[in-house]
Amino acid sequence: MRTDTDTDTGTGTGGRGGLRIVRLANFVTPASGGLRTALDRLGRGYLAAGHEPVLVVPGATAGDRRTEQGRVVTLPGPVLPGTGGYRVLADRRRVARLLDELAPDRIEVSDRTTLRWTGEWARRARVPSVMVSHETADGVLRTWGVPPALAARAADRLNRRTAWAFARIVCTTEWAEREFVRIGARNVVRAPLGVDLDHCRPGRRDSALRARYAAGERVLLLLCSRLSVEKRPGTALDALEELRDVGTAAALVVAGDGPLRAALERRARERRLPVRFVGHLADREALADLQAAADVCLAPGPAETFGLSALEALACGTPVVVSASSALPEVVGTAGAAAADTPAAFASGVRSLLAVPEAVRRRAARARAEGFAWDRSVTAFLRAHDALPAPEPLAPEEVHR
Repeated sequence: MRTDTDTDTGTGTGGRGGLRIVRLANFVTPASGGLRTALDRLGRGYLAAGHEPVLVVPGATAGDRRTEQGRVVTLPGPVLPGTGGYRVLADRRRVARLLDELAPDRIEVSDRTTLRWTGEWARRARVPSVMVSHETADGVLRTWGVPPALAARAADRLNRRTAWAFARIVCTTEWAEREFVRIGARNVVRAPLGVDLDHCRPGRRDSALRARYAAGERVLLLLCSRLSVEKRPGTALDALEELRDVGTAAALVVAGDGPLRAALERRARERRLPVRFVGHLADREALADLQAAADVCLAPGPAETFGLSALEALACGTPVVVSASSALPEVVGTAGAAAADTPAAFASGVRSLLAVPEAVRRRAARARAEGFAWDRSVTAFLRAHDALPAPEPLAPEEVHR
């Protein structure tokens, strides 16, 4: 732990007594989606609150730089096969040495598997620790084909070890919290993620952009997702085919990349489906414009614990059809449609949303998103770290009122 006499070299604390919050995450690349966004926004929020956030992530080479979300340290990490380029912090000794050097006041970990050991490091160092559950263990196992009963037993074993290793477990939804409630964990707190309501807004909707992507079709669908097995992107293509079979003239834009992209492109060609693959959109302006231009977005991932891209679509005024197996029905509420994990159900969900007048459904989508501002998320996460400022004492005259 740092003392008051330690030299503060972080950005933004300036010796004002802020906490050094060291955050560790795997599976973060320049093409990452929700996790990268969440890390960035939370880091900015911690910095604005007077703390010193330090993010540690894997990369191809070592690096150390100052950013708008605080200090970002990159350690060389190997690529995990079959993940489309994701890297992991595999060198425990090097990570442990870095933690010793950083002397954190808090640690926050965004990987319950390969980084679970850092909770034990924190326990030995007497540093309060938080693990953020960005996915459910049994949900991910099921998407990889593990039978449900076996997946639940394996998840329970993993979650017991995780709950023991960390002082607190942060879940972004009640749905994500259930697997820890199931094992009787008592150190679980809930802190939702958020959305940039100024950046993602209905006013970005551009009829010319929509017409260009729709390419003459009546309905424009959008999938913003990593193209990997746990996200079930093929459901979007199959739902498009279902819609066209019943006479709904729809086209689909796929924004995202991943190991399944080539197979999905081949499927679209073979079935002669109007699908446009635009890859990962690093330009946040272009992505928000596309989210606003779509008529309906699709979020078929059954293991999603929050779904930032779905929330961004809502903020842009675009309703979303989500997997009923995921946490997203809790997030989208009545501003979207929850569908069983079948193409027919997703197609039906699209039709139900299109049956609502455009102005009404877009207004409802925006209204739902307005309940998820990032400042509320930052406050909830800082509360999980016991890092909120103490309330100012009341003046004597206020005490006696």
